[in-house]
Amino acid sequence: MQYNPHKYQDYSKEFIETHPVSSLFLDCGLGKTVITLSALNDLLFDSFDAHKVLIIAPLRVGRDVWPNEIKKWCHLRNLEYRVAIGTEAERLSALRARADIYIINRENVQWLIEKSGIKFDFDTLVLDELSSFKNGRSKRFQSLLKVRPYVKRVVGLTGTPAGNGLMDLWAEFRILDKGERLGRFITHYRDQYFAPDKRNGQVIFSYKPLPFAEEAIYDKISDITISMKAVDHLDMPKLIMNDYKVYLDESERKEYDKLKQELVINFDEEDEISVANMAVLSGKLLQMASGAVYTDDLKIKKIHDKKLDALEDLIEQANGKPVLVAYWFKHDLERIEERLKELNINYEVLASTKSIEDWNDGKLQVGLIHPASAGHGLNLQDGGNILIWFSLTWSLELYQQTVARLYRQGQKEGTVVIEHIVADKTIDEDVSRALRNKGTTQQALIDAVKANISRR
Repeated sequence: MQYNPHKYQDYSKEFIETHPVSSLFLDCGLGKTVITLSALNDLLFDSFDAHKVLIIAPLRVGRDVWPNEIKKWCHLRNLEYRVAIGTEAERLSALRARADIYIINRENVQWLIEKSGIKFDFDTLVLDELSSFKNGRSKRFQSLLKVRPYVKRVVGLTGTPAGNGLMDLWAEFRILDKGERLGRFITHYRDQYFAPDKRNGQVIFSYKPLPFAEEAIYDKISDITISMKAVDHLDMPKLIMNDYKVYLDESERKEYDKLKQELVINFDEEDEISVANMAVLSGKLLQMASGAVYTDDLKIKKIHDKKLDALEDLIEQANGKPVLVAYWFKHDLERIEERLKELNINYEVLASTKSIEDWNDGKLQVGLIHPASAGHGLNLQDGGNILIWFSLTWSLELYQQTVARLYRQGQKEGTVVIEHIVADKTIDEDVSRALRNKGTTQQALIDAVKANISRR
């Protein structure tokens, strides 16, 4: 296919080429993959500023999206690439072969650097998703930090740079610029821009940004960062979001409230659910709101089928149109699959290349996805325009990325419909509210570094 870039795509490509360190906060659907590959193509074969490129991506994005984009566009077909994903033997074979670009999944970063025996002589690094490195204590972060001084050029790509707040940015930019802008140590960054928030005596559980922090942080990173929203540059479909309320009956509400208030509940002598802290309580309440909960011995205790009934209603209301369903807990998936089988509905869990192709080819009535495994990078817009959240996630990043599987450029329908199945007067409502509030910080960051293409 012939590539005819938009003006913003040309601008983004040139930004990568002219900045040894660059971060692109590009909204889903803006084509960040083809933009980056076009820049790499120029760097490899025009300016010769790059010689060996490593792309680190989520598993399915690295396996499917990057190779497909290289094969899709005429101007990229001279790029030689290897996908180092699979068994250890397959990864080693790919890394030992001659290529311009090597693609590996983020879970194998530590293996590549510390265990593979392959010399880390990559001079150009692409981090897709950059937010995968927001945890400065993670093994992948620590491993990559060791070899960062040997890399001459780094590109960070994400649509959600601060999905859980401004604290996430420190680790992301520590990898990008080696600490030049936000500091080399998280403690210094935290002390400079944040104040203790929730605490118990000397134990601090969370921090909140100081009044000047947002503007100061955005100013620090602005010279290497551009940000663009899809709605500013593309003819995006209309987005409709609804809450589909379900209501617990008296006995179900009693069990839910008892767990919330007393932190422990006994269904009978054998099935006990105990809660050690508020984080665990949150997870248990989310499970109960969805209709089932794990007991202490990991058995599944069913509470209600209200959300399953609502899901059935929403699928019926779709009148045969394909529906994407996001779930969070394993027992959600098991119960959803059981109901779909009862209804004789054609479905697949979108976990393999074949299942994703079946969805996009219109062969499925229902596609099931988990936000943590299918939330980033996958192009699912060809398969449908309806997404149903069976159970919500606290992660703004995963939420936004999952929505963007359908709400993106290339969506064939004029409208994308997002349905949230929400249990009334439960933690579901708190999660929905938290996602909206976190979105305020996220939007502020995007707006602060948004590229003014014409001016620049």
